[in-house]
Amino acid sequence: MASNPNIRIGADIGGTFTDVVLETPAGRHSTKILTTYDAPERALLEGVTILLAEAGLAPGDVGLVVHGTTLATNALIERRGVPTALLTTEGFRDVLELGTESRFDQYDIAMDKPAPLIERSLRIGVPERIAANGEVLLPLDEDAVRAAAVRWRQDGIRSVAIAFLHAYANPAHEQAAAAIIRQEIPDAGLSLSSEVSPEMREYERFSTTVANAYVQPIVDSYLRRLEAQLLERGFTCPLFLMLSSGGLTTVDTAARFPVRLVESGPAGGAIFAGTIAAERGLARAVALDVGGTTAKICLIDDGKPQTSQMFEVARVHRFRKGSGLPLRIPVVEMVEIGAGGGSIAAVDAAGRLAVGPRSAGSEPGPAAYGRGGTHPTVTDADIQLGRIDPAAFAGGKVHLDPAASGAALAALGIWGGEADALAIGVSEIVDETMASAARVHAVEQGETMEGRTMIAFGGCAPLHAARVAEKIGVDRVIIPRSAGVGSAVGFLRAPIAYELARSLPQIVGATDFAAVNALLCAMSAEARALVAKGAADRPVIEQRLCLARYQGQGYELSVPVPNRMLHDADEAMLLAAFEEVYRAQYGVVLSLPVEILTWRVTASTLPEAQPPVAAAERQRLVQPPTRRTVCDPGLAQPLEYGLFDRETLQPGDYIEGPALIVERETTSVVSPVFDAVLDPAGFIILERKPAKEIGA
Repeated sequence: MASNPNIRIGADIGGTFTDVVLETPAGRHSTKILTTYDAPERALLEGVTILLAEAGLAPGDVGLVVHGTTLATNALIERRGVPTALLTTEGFRDVLELGTESRFDQYDIAMDKPAPLIERSLRIGVPERIAANGEVLLPLDEDAVRAAAVRWRQDGIRSVAIAFLHAYANPAHEQAAAAIIRQEIPDAGLSLSSEVSPEMREYERFSTTVANAYVQPIVDSYLRRLEAQLLERGFTCPLFLMLSSGGLTTVDTAARFPVRLVESGPAGGAIFAGTIAAERGLARAVALDVGGTTAKICLIDDGKPQTSQMFEVARVHRFRKGSGLPLRIPVVEMVEIGAGGGSIAAVDAAGRLAVGPRSAGSEPGPAAYGRGGTHPTVTDADIQLGRIDPAAFAGGKVHLDPAASGAALAALGIWGGEADALAIGVSEIVDETMASAARVHAVEQGETMEGRTMIAFGGCAPLHAARVAEKIGVDRVIIPRSAGVGSAVGFLRAPIAYELARSLPQIVGATDFAAVNALLCAMSAEARALVAKGAADRPVIEQRLCLARYQGQGYELSVPVPNRMLHDADEAMLLAAFEEVYRAQYGVVLSLPVEILTWRVTASTLPEAQPPVAAAERQRLVQPPTRRTVCDPGLAQPLEYGLFDRETLQPGDYIEGPALIVERETTSVVSPVFDAVLDPAGFIILERKPAKEIGA
């Protein structure tokens, strides 16, 4: 039987749950399965099997599978990569430890920087030298490369990172070294900086290449295993992977550059939120994605998530910027903190209640899971407060023990062991942590929260979105259908895309347009070829940017470049485009030379057009069929909350807060400050009540 392109599966493996979504012409099916750490594909395949049976479909009916995974991220954070070595230019093997020589904490004399992924004895420098313009100053010592490879073979090295000075300008030496190592260690993975991150700045380029090498054999093995198991079960459709940049790519590309997958799940969530904002014509929104392990916050402007060219993974110092391993990759710009349903509550050395960033994950999980967990978590607090129905959690697949939640909270031993008071404290702390992160992230981006609409999704976000919105001054919250599996739904909205970057320094006013055009054309052909592997019959669009700055500055701004051949007459256009971006960011322009360091090309398929959704209108006031007593954190007292089943509500129905709206993957809390209405698409819209009503 031929597959149906309109039957698609999205699967997101998170730190606590694996979310699987099946979309068909008849509707959407979804499920949440506890993540299986020993074999991540097991939970994914279990979820797929459940949904196909529920929809009455066979594997051969499915037209597309899209997958996002935390495998690369977790391997970097937990230092569980393969034995890896670094080959570099003689005299530069300590770049990974020297870094940029900056300090993320100016006043901590005992500050610990993140340790390199590769110990010093496995980092070898060999004689070779290429200038910044690509000229060969010293030929590669091939005998030294071979000697290093022989030594690594004896040491059991499974992956090698090759990062030579200025290899972005001329990759010949890296390519020659790779050929030699491949002869001596044919089974080892190889990551070349000229392929992984061909951009200026040695530390970031070396760090990105090493991270890629460190996880590449693990991710490659996992993806090939998953691909084979899908084929064995009768799936004949393509398997695509979600990239950190918000695009999709093939298994071959993902297996070659797994470092681009580190934020694949959160990127899917950002795409999901961006689609919702675009459908509703929201110029300014903020996405709140809270799962079992982390909370992600992303600003959405004009229906598009903000993006960046740099990301830090495995921060070692209270999630402080600069304390992690830098990765020079295209990524959706967001802040990620250790605040989720599994975040553990504890008493610190000063006797204060603290929440996160440590998480109970799915093994053993919160105390209520009954899987051996004894530490109280945010989920335990939500159960104690009365927000979660123990019999309906995760669609009834996970049975909860409310008594275990209360006992774990009381065992903290403070505040007289009052479980209700401790649950309120845990909830308020985690909500304030998310609110503070949102405020700081907005300030760092030169933005504000004023006038934004919050889009809340992830299994835990609907439980906490109303309170976080209260704290940051947001008056409107959207909780979409399938909110608990939002990232997996976002995978199915993402275009097939790939972004390339190459450093080619130019001074505006003396630009070598022949060299620039040759570079851009080559990048365009490469990016389009990668996209065509997964979408040979679909039209491809292209976007070009350059990273420019005033000469002598340390940071660049992204400047749009026309998608055509450039000419001498374009000098003025490039300068004007840079000054427009610079003025928007800093309010002024300077009388200094402008230099372009890096050029970027993105090729992608056209995103699926989604019809606009009309505004929500209150048509029918719905009375709660039942009520439940809930300890309200905002008022620090028990209140009677109306209890509603989302499946029974219709567009136009509105509900007066406080209320709980229960569904298969999550529960939406309508705090006393908000009312709720269902819009024409069935999304829950929380709208802040007038101040006089709140006071009443």
